[in-house]
Amino acid sequence: MKPANLLLEQTGTTIFTLMSALAVQHGAINLGQGFPDTEGPADIVEQAALALRDHRNQYPPLTGTPELKTAVAAANQRFYGLGIDPESGVCVTSGATEALTACLIALLNPGDEAILIEPLYDTYLPVVKLLGAVPKLVRLEPPNWELPREALAAAFSPRTKLLLLNSPMNPTGKLFTPDELTFIAGLLARHDAYAICDEVYEHLVFDGARHIPLMTLPGTFERCLRIGSAGKTFSLTGWKVGYVSGPARLIGLVAKAHQNLTFTTAPNLQRAIAYGLGKPDAYFSTLAAELQARRDLLRQGLEALGFKTLPTGGSYFITADMSGLGFNGDDVAFCRAITQQAKVAAIPVSAFYAGPAPRQLVRFAFCKQPALLAEALARLQGWIASPPLTRGA
Repeated sequence: MKPANLLLEQTGTTIFTLMSALAVQHGAINLGQGFPDTEGPADIVEQAALALRDHRNQYPPLTGTPELKTAVAAANQRFYGLGIDPESGVCVTSGATEALTACLIALLNPGDEAILIEPLYDTYLPVVKLLGAVPKLVRLEPPNWELPREALAAAFSPRTKLLLLNSPMNPTGKLFTPDELTFIAGLLARHDAYAICDEVYEHLVFDGARHIPLMTLPGTFERCLRIGSAGKTFSLTGWKVGYVSGPARLIGLVAKAHQNLTFTTAPNLQRAIAYGLGKPDAYFSTLAAELQARRDLLRQGLEALGFKTLPTGGSYFITADMSGLGFNGDDVAFCRAITQQAKVAAIPVSAFYAGPAPRQLVRFAFCKQPALLAEALARLQGWIASPPLTRGA
C-alpha cells in the first residue's frame, strides 16, 4: 500500500506517554508528567458545573465566549499593562498545544525557517516539520541555560519567519532575563520576524522574579502571539483551555487555523475560566509560593541524595544531574531503572533534544503534594542505598 504521512509514521510514542505507562505498570509515583495530583480551585469547578445547567451548551463563538475573551484581555492589562482588544485580539483554543499549532499554521509557509531553542517541548519540532517549514535549532547549555547570543544571531537569515520562545521554559525552568528578551526583540526587528511566545507557566515564577512577556517590549507587539493556559494557571490540565493574545491581523489568522482544528472549546469550561482569571492577586501569588516551597523540598531532598540540581526559576519542573550517583547507564536507562526499581518516575532530558544531547540529566515534576514528594524522596533514598548491582542499567 502507498505510505501514509511519513513524518508521523517515523514519530514514536512520546516519552511522557511511555514513562507514565511504565509508572502505572510498576505502581510508581509519577514525577515525570507535569500534572498536579490535586483538584483545581473548588469555586472554579463549581462555576463549570453551574454553567452546564444554564442551557448554553451549543456551539460557542469560534474565537471564544465573550466572557472568557474579555477576561483574557483584562488579565493582559492587569498583569502586564497590555492593551488587548477582547473581540479582535483573543482566540480561545482547546489547550495550549492547539494554540501552538494554530499559531504555527497562521505564520509559516513551506520553506520558511523557524528558530527553536533546545531543549524544547516535544510538540514544537514535529508541527514545524509537518507544515513544510525548516527548523533552525539553537541550544542552551547547562547548568545555567544562558542565551547563546552569537549562535542565536547566526541562526537568523532572510528566510527566518519566526522564533518560538518558551518562558518560563519546559524542561529547564529557565526564565528569560530582561536583557535576553531585549536582545531577542532586536533580532526580530532587524530580520522582520515574528515570535510565538509559549507562556503557559507565566504565573508559576519563583524567588521574587517577575515574568515579562516579550510582547511588552517596545516594537514587539505587532510581531508577537502570546499563548496562555488555564490548565497550568488553575491546576486543571484536563480541561484543555488555552488562549492566544495578539494583534488583530495575526489573531484573525490564528482563528482561521483554529476553525480547521477543533473549531471551538466547551462553553461551560470557558465561562468557568473567565471567572478564575478574575480571582484576586492573592490566588496567583499563593499558587507560585506553594509551588516554590515544593520545588525547594524536592531540590533539597535530591541534593541530599547526591544529585546536583540546576536552577529553576519557574514552571513545574526541576532538572537534576545524576552523574554523581554511580549509575551505569544514561538518562533513559536511569529513568527506566528508578521507575521499575525505586517506584519513582522521571523524564530523561535527552528526550527534549533533536540530536546529540546531555545524557546525565533528568527532569522531576514538583507540582505534587508535599507528602507525595517526601515519599518519592524516601523511595529514591532506599534505592540508592541498595547494592550496586540493583542499581545497574
